[in-house]
Amino acid sequence: MNLEAPRPYASLDYTPEVARATAAIHDKVRSVIPDLEWPVHAPYIAAINDLKRQRNAVVLAHNYQTPEIFHGVADFVGDSLALAQQGAKTEAEVIVLAGVHFMAETAKILSPEKTVLIPDLEAGCSLAASITAEDIRLMRQRYPGVPVVTYVNTSAAVKAESDICCTSANAVGVVESLGVDRVIFLPDEFLGKYVASKTDVQIILWKGHCEVHERFTGQELRAYREAQGGDIQILAHPECPPEVLAEADFVGSTAAMIRHVGEARPRRVVLITECSMSDNVAVEYPDVEFIRPCNLCPHMKRITLPKILRSLQTMEHRVEVDPEVAGRAKLAVERMLAVGRKEGR
Repeated sequence: MNLEAPRPYASLDYTPEVARATAAIHDKVRSVIPDLEWPVHAPYIAAINDLKRQRNAVVLAHNYQTPEIFHGVADFVGDSLALAQQGAKTEAEVIVLAGVHFMAETAKILSPEKTVLIPDLEAGCSLAASITAEDIRLMRQRYPGVPVVTYVNTSAAVKAESDICCTSANAVGVVESLGVDRVIFLPDEFLGKYVASKTDVQIILWKGHCEVHERFTGQELRAYREAQGGDIQILAHPECPPEVLAEADFVGSTAAMIRHVGEARPRRVVLITECSMSDNVAVEYPDVEFIRPCNLCPHMKRITLPKILRSLQTMEHRVEVDPEVAGRAKLAVERMLAVGRKEGR
């Protein structure tokens, strides 16, 4: 990896050179980034993409990142686990995680030999913060012998205390793969209730919530339908409360929601999740009208183009995971992946 001081981009002014270098990206995102804003974003996009080549680096951007990051500088986009898997496959030596801290930890767990950077150390997660490794040890004392299924939206230390991980897409399959009568499901209470509605396995819940998804209400969804005269499809993430899922036409992970839009091509759609995702998906499907709820994740929004540029310039902030913790956490993730392979997914 080239650790010499990178050659500085000529400036962060919107020059003709910058305009040419970012023209294709600009054309792609015109529908979601006003032309007036482009001269602000473009110099950073050009500088970041240039510096990535110098550093042999890639940017992994979560679906909830803003369009100038998602479409402007990301090499791979998706949900947290998919990003970590893509990072492990790439030959890049440096990973910049445009997301939150637990995602950067997961990337480091799957790519221990790579340098993993997060542009802002304060980019946390209300759901991940709702549980600790000690909490899991206490749950095991309360329910001896009951396996622990942990959502990947958790810290490395929490994953390390778990028997197996899951995503919102495969949670039901992971729970049923264990062949037991009951499991401890952590930490998202609403995702756990959704899983409980799809299986006969008894689900022992934890009261963790995503501060974005927990704010949606069934009344809000009914108001969307009324405003559109019923001519709308509502897609909801299973981290939402049960009353919200009951009003939705489709329930699925971020990846499943994107796939559904591409396959069904509804005339009007509302994605009940973090609002930047609607902007990002709208770029790919200009024929679909997106009605945008705007529940923003304050943690995701800590990641900005200037911070990504600075992260690449200074090689900060480096994410490290204790090797012993990383080994146990990786085992829980690998057990989950083995379930997918066994089921042919």
